[in-house]
Amino acid sequence: MQLDDFNNAIPTLDYFNFRSNTSNWRIEPSTIDFIDLSYVVKGQATYTINQEKIKVAEGDLLCIPKGTMRSAVSCDPTGFECYATNFYLQSLTGEEVEMPLPLLSNVGLHGDIMSRYKMLSEVWLSRPPGYAMRTRAHFMLILQRFLALLIYEVNIYNYDPRVKKAISFITANYAEPLTISTVADAVSLNPIYLGALFKKETHYTFRDYLNTVRLNQAEDMLRSGKYNVTEVAQHCGFADIFYFSRIFKKHKGIPPSAINSKGDLNK
Repeated sequence: MQLDDFNNAIPTLDYFNFRSNTSNWRIEPSTIDFIDLSYVVKGQATYTINQEKIKVAEGDLLCIPKGTMRSAVSCDPTGFECYATNFYLQSLTGEEVEMPLPLLSNVGLHGDIMSRYKMLSEVWLSRPPGYAMRTRAHFMLILQRFLALLIYEVNIYNYDPRVKKAISFITANYAEPLTISTVADAVSLNPIYLGALFKKETHYTFRDYLNTVRLNQAEDMLRSGKYNVTEVAQHCGFADIFYFSRIFKKHKGIPPSAINSKGDLNK
């Protein structure tokens, strides 16, 4: 599965539970017609997946595909705890989408993920008006977090706080004539040190990151149909329209003049 497909996927929760089980907990064998995503936060258990035994422990993430024969037993005398979600995943056009995660991964324990699960649990159990949308929103953030840990090369949650502050400054001031020195002053760092730290954390140079923010904003403005290319370039911090057009085509694959208000190519 391509990650671009997952970006357009919509999960529908069928079941959610925080399993806090005794040493004799078990799941009887059955073929599941949903995706089972279980995040283990305490203890150990043995799952049997299509006749293969898999031992899971604290910090493990189990992603069992639809159509799998599944059973499980606790193997920890102190009990077994996990957040378990059974869900369906479809594209915007209604086709089934597979999760781009391995069957078993160790992601470790993360407070922000468990906090998000607790918020999901509160909404799931109280079922307030609009709960389906709210539970989906919480769950999608959980899925994105696991993707950040396991699939994406860059994990924004672990950025150095000074880099996070620099990113906030860039996104708030991208239209200004920013330099690495300007941003470094804003976050109280030496420009050379900030440049090296920024590249280490984000895998972008400062200039490449700034241009990415500017070009994404420029694309949105062009698609709105309210601005011409010159206006967009100036608004997004590009003093040279020829430079803007050149790097826009390099990054987006088409010149800015080729985009109309419907987001399609101008004929």
